Amino acid sequence: MKTTKLFTEFFDNEKSSGIVLIFCTLISLLLANSGLQEFYQSIWHFELGSHSFEHWINDGLMTIFFFLIGLELEREIYKGELSNIKNAMLPIFAAMGGMVVPAAIYMIFNHGTPTQAGAGIPMATDIAFALGVLSLLGSRVPLSLKVFLTALAVIDDLGAILVIAIFYTDHLSLLNLGIALGIMAVLFVFNRLKVNNPFPYLLGGVLMWYFMLNSGIHATITGVLLAFVVPFGDGGKKTISYKMQHALHKPVAFFILPLFALANTAIVIGNDWVEGLVHENSIGIFLGLVIGKPLGIFLFSFAVVAVGICKLPDDLKWKQILATGFLAGIGFTMSIFITLLAFKSQAEDITISKIAILISSLVAGIIGFVFLKFSLDSKKEVV
Repeated sequence: MKTTKLFTEFFDNEKSSGIVLIFCTLISLLLANSGLQEFYQSIWHFELGSHSFEHWINDGLMTIFFFLIGLELEREIYKGELSNIKNAMLPIFAAMGGMVVPAAIYMIFNHGTPTQAGAGIPMATDIAFALGVLSLLGSRVPLSLKVFLTALAVIDDLGAILVIAIFYTDHLSLLNLGIALGIMAVLFVFNRLKVNNPFPYLLGGVLMWYFMLNSGIHATITGVLLAFVVPFGDGGKKTISYKMQHALHKPVAFFILPLFALANTAIVIGNDWVEGLVHENSIGIFLGLVIGKPLGIFLFSFAVVAVGICKLPDDLKWKQILATGFLAGIGFTMSIFITLLAFKSQAEDITISKIAILISSLVAGIIGFVFLKFSLDSKKEVV
């Protein structure tokens, strides 16, 4: 099984970013609960224009992250694992199971409560963390498993983006949305006319972001929409899509995501934090990520293989799919991102959710790592 250079680069950057994210999270938690607590939190609440520094990170810089995800998804569709419909079915259905089952488990505990809006929280997978844990197993990991987890996580993020667009929009300005989509239509025409200068797309993307921000739909959606109007061509090194994807890998992995982690894990852990873990919201998040993710991924994958829609790669076993499902339970970045949208100004619910996400992601990651360690062949994979 062969992979493109960009996939290898994407995988390597994401796994390295996972290690950086762990470090940033630990540092942020320590500073937020130290004598520097007030100063450290004031950094993220510092006003720039009409918004806080944290808000600019979450609504601005994260748009670039989603743009990269969109470019990676586009490449997967045109040239990667998702370009072959039969191969694509396994990660697509796995991702669906990994979203539906966790959300259902969450709603069992939270339906009809003030926290039911958090159903999207356990649906997410953090690509960087999941691939980072997978990389700790080294060359024993079959290439098909790396591709499966990467494709699953990218599709999962697309699902999370759709959830954000559909369910976390409080008000809608049709005028601003129409202008944003109109700009996208113009960029699509540029694409069809084979305009290969990146400037119109970057300028158009900034304008799209502004009007999307004022439309009521979360501005980060702009990133994915923009990715699909950037010319892909043959996907070669001279195309705009390739150049942008290549240029964004390291800034996103080693600047934007770590900055997001620092800003959003500055959690002040009070004396009553343990009590928050028995809240229905925390239980829903924990069971959704730790149980729902692997269960949904495994059951949906098994079902589509059983009915003949697709087949399991020859070098994979079902226990490895289940173990990978646990790694997909590392929600972290995306789960925190959805938490901020779900609960907005409900500070207590946000804090409780973040703590639950961190604990759930840690447990899911450890289980997935140990499970995979004992299920993989001891011989090294030659790629």
